[in-house]
Amino acid sequence: MSLLYSAREGLAGFRRAPFASVASTSAMIVALALIGVMALLAYHVERMAAYMQQQGGQVEVFLLSPSESAAQPLVERLSREPGVTKTTFISQSEAEEIFLEQFGNEGDIFLGESFLPASIQVIFDPSYAHADSLTPWVQKIGQWENVDEVVYNLPLLTQVQDNRRMAIVVALVLGILVTLASMILVANTIRLTIYARRLLIRTMKLVGATDRFVRRPFLFEGLIQGLVAGTLSGAVVVGAHLFLLRFVPFLEGWPGGNFAWSLLAMILLGMVLGWIGSRFAARRFIRKVHLH
Repeated sequence: MSLLYSAREGLAGFRRAPFASVASTSAMIVALALIGVMALLAYHVERMAAYMQQQGGQVEVFLLSPSESAAQPLVERLSREPGVTKTTFISQSEAEEIFLEQFGNEGDIFLGESFLPASIQVIFDPSYAHADSLTPWVQKIGQWENVDEVVYNLPLLTQVQDNRRMAIVVALVLGILVTLASMILVANTIRLTIYARRLLIRTMKLVGATDRFVRRPFLFEGLIQGLVAGTLSGAVVVGAHLFLLRFVPFLEGWPGGNFAWSLLAMILLGMVLGWIGSRFAARRFIRKVHLH
């Protein structure tokens, strides 16, 4: 019965102090939108860094025999190696086309000589494309039959790894700062909401209501405000992302693979934020209410 009363009183709080309720809900919308934008930005930065690391960890296995039939067993063997996601055989003629694309007409003077060997391009999963794991792998593959040379860009891969770590650390620090600032903003705004009802709190304590009983409606109100704020802020983030997709198609994709999960996460985060803010603000303020 007390839970039903608390829920009813939490809903009634919007009607009793509409300005304060709108202010606290608006503060949560801003806070959650900032958190959502930061999370989305960190997700796309990580995607870009993973793609760059995958490209930096690309390995070229040059062959002694240029024929595709001789290379096929090696292609199949490489595709079974741990961490390998794709293997592509590149013939001498395909190597010449790639050479011309990179060097233009100036490369024509070399085409009379078959100096470009056939090769196998090996692409690794980003989680495996690390200098520590690729260096011994390259040494091992270099000893296989029909392998002339194994080449990969170690300096580029190392630089990409360092930049990726730095991006993760920066995103994590900014995310923590934004989250803390959001919680402080929400708690202070909810405290103003509770202050607007100080006479009601004092009256309830005069008739014998415990601090826990007085605080519970504010917790329900905080949950409701978080639900509304999470839904609206999620819609804002989704709308802004869809708008940016028209100009930056690379930003396609969502954490969790679906924007519905992101929206649900925003709603749950809003409810948690509203509950935490209401709990701490109400507890501190209710204890300061004097009965005389």
